[in-house]
Amino acid sequence: VPIVEPEVLMDGDHTMERCREVTEEVLHQVFDQLYVQRVMLEGMILKPNMVVPGLACVTQESVDEVADATVQCMLRSVPAAVPGIAFLSGGQSSQLATARLNAMHVRFDSPQARPPWALSFSFGRALQQEAMHTWAGADANRLAAQKALLQRARCVSAAVRGQYNAAMETA
Repeated sequence: VPIVEPEVLMDGDHTMERCREVTEEVLHQVFDQLYVQRVMLEGMILKPNMVVPGLACVTQESVDEVADATVQCMLRSVPAAVPGIAFLSGGQSSQLATARLNAMHVRFDSPQARPPWALSFSFGRALQQEAMHTWAGADANRLAAQKALLQRARCVSAAVRGQYNAAMETA
């Protein structure tokens, strides 16, 4: 399965709107090239960034605004033949990446309103970050780190179903 990973980085002070513009252009170019190379879109997974402002941008939009901008960008750029989009965390905190993914799912109030592709995650960094910090290389921290990884996996799993809420972080 081709896994295509175009990513617009969060580094810098760019606005969310600029991220959307660049992400949209990158995705159009990527899909043009996938067509030229005869990649069967039905057999691939897209791993893009979410549409977010740069880390140094003074305006940081809400979770819902990021979810709306990301979904709109994907609707404008990703063919319906693509079966799934697995978002990168791209330097977002674990909780923020999870909340934003969840917000994308709760936007759709009926099966008819859902986007044509499955929305999921590829949060390598955000999934592992807390567990790695907890473990810190010490065998004595192994069980606590495993517990932290399991907790994050449960939160992100709920977000994929649109069932995540911040109270789950302390459960």
